[in-house]
Order: sequence, then C-alpha cells, then structure tokens
Amino acid sequence: MNMSEEQINCTISYKIHQYLFSGAYILVLLVGLPANAYSLYHAWLQLKARNELGVYLLNLTISDLLYLASLPLWLQYIFQGDNWSSSEWLCQLCGFLLYENIYVSIGFLCCISIDRYLAVVYPFRFKAFRTVRAAALVSVVVWLKELAVGVVFFWHKELSRDRHNQSVCFEHYPMKTWEYPINYYRFYIGFLFPLGILSVSYFRVLRAVGKSAGTQTAQKTRIKYLVTSTIVIFLVCFSPYHVFLLVRTIFERDCDFTEKIFNYYHFSLLLTSFNCVADPALYCFISESAQKGIQKAQEACTRVLCCCLKSHGRFNTHSIELAVTNDNVTGTSVVTLLQQIKTDV
Repeated sequence: MNMSEEQINCTISYKIHQYLFSGAYILVLLVGLPANAYSLYHAWLQLKARNELGVYLLNLTISDLLYLASLPLWLQYIFQGDNWSSSEWLCQLCGFLLYENIYVSIGFLCCISIDRYLAVVYPFRFKAFRTVRAAALVSVVVWLKELAVGVVFFWHKELSRDRHNQSVCFEHYPMKTWEYPINYYRFYIGFLFPLGILSVSYFRVLRAVGKSAGTQTAQKTRIKYLVTSTIVIFLVCFSPYHVFLLVRTIFERDCDFTEKIFNYYHFSLLLTSFNCVADPALYCFISESAQKGIQKAQEACTRVLCCCLKSHGRFNTHSIELAVTNDNVTGTSVVTLLQQIKTDV
C-alpha cells in the first residue's frame, strides 16, 4: 500500500456504482472510439478546407480520445471493487484526464457557439476572428487555461483508504477543505459562465435564422438542429454533475450527507462520459463529407433491410428506394446553408 495514502471516514456502498459504471464505460468505449476516430478524419478534412470549425472540432475530438484512453484503468478499478491497485500518479493522471475532458469540451463547445453566432449574426464584421489561425490561438488559450487549473490535482494526495482498507482514487468523502474554492471556480467559471455565453449566442442565431426570408424551411430546420444539439450535449452531459458538485460543496461536511447524495452524484458524473459519444454527432450538421458518409451508410442498411424483408415476401422495396431518393434531395450540408444565410442576414 502506498504510504502517501490517508484515511477517510465515510463507508460508501459501491454496488450500484460498480454495475452501472462498468456497463456504461464499456458502451462509451465501444461507441466512442470508432465515432471519434471517424470524427478525427473529418476534422482533418475541415482543416484542409481552411474551415475554422475544423480546429475546434479537432481539439474536441482529441480531448475525447484522451479521456477514452483512461477508461480501461477506470474499468479495472471498478472490476476490482473500487480498489485502486496502480500507482498514485496514474490515479492522478486518470482523474486529471476526466476533469480536463469536461472543461476542455465545455470550452470548445463554447467556441463553436461563438463562431456560429459571428457567422450568422455578423457575417462580415468579424471575419478576422473566424480564421484557422485565430481558431488555433483560441484553442491554445483554452488548453493552457484548463491545464493550469488541472495541475492543482497533482499537488494533493489523490489516493485514500476507506474502512475496508481499500484504496479509493480521486474522490474524498467528505470533501477536503482545499477542494471548496476549486469547486466554486469550476461551477461558476467552468460551467455557469460558458452556459450563459452558449445560451445567448444560440438564441441570437435562432432569431437570425427565423428572420431570414431567403432561407428555405428545410435549411432552417438543419441549422436549428446544429444549435440545439450543442445545447442538449451541454445540458444533459454537464448540468447534472455541476449541480450536484455545488450541492456537495455547500452542504457536505459529514458522512451522513455523503451517503445520501453519493448515488445521485456518481450518476451525474457518469453522464459526463457520454459527452465522448455525443460530440461526434456535431459533424452530422457541419461536415458535408460526414453527411454523405452517413447517408451512404443509411442507404446500405436500407438495401440490406429491403433484401431481407423481400426474401420473406413482406416488404415493398420500391417504397423504400423512393424514400431514400427523396431524403437525398434534401440532404444539404449546414456549411452550405450557413453560407447562404450570410448573404441574407
């Protein structure tokens, strides 16, 4: 046992946590790895096309892949009954990647929202801020800011021992005093402030799209999907965790409160992992090549379904082929739509 470990007082039941987290982490790995690998390729295509969105999406994907790389260690931790058997620095690194993914993802979702706001509401006034070079500089600032905050976790001991003499990684029950100011910073600066920027930006985008008389209904719908998907990812993946983080920071001073809120808090933490699966969905509304790839995959699946059902004499293949053709006619990329809106706003 590492001599730097310290005793904690609370005894927590991890049974629900073990089954739920292990299943969820396996699902996130199986879906997130290929999805983000696919996203990485399309982000590179966006960069080659000199699209500044490609910079933000590339960084978002890198952040997700780094976190996914730490999931096997978290799975090992869970399968061993929440008993960390590796070194303390690996515990610190895995926890660091967990929180970096949360706040780097929030940062780049915020960057995407501002970029779309400037593109739709002020298409000509802020062109200098919507270049690949400007996006690269902003990305460096986002990474440096979060890395500077994340380094704090390496200054403190992150392995603790519970009453069963098991090593608990990266969680303290109840919270330590040094965690309070960091948690307030994470809630107000890392979450609430970006949420305000995101909300204002996208409501302005939706209003601008709604007022654009030259934009077709189908085009408006696709742009609304883009902005809505970003809001949904932010709210579903990050809001519950930060609400419970704030509640713990304000009220948690003893084990009684810890035991009452433990399962709710850990379920909200689990939701942040699905950010790695949800982020690649943004490419469906931004990358034209990604849309074409998805459409081809849908067509291939439809053909297979047609053949299977036709062999059983229960399906009319002509109706499906017609539906696929009609869907392709309306499959205009959001990149093209946003370019059209710029001339109308």
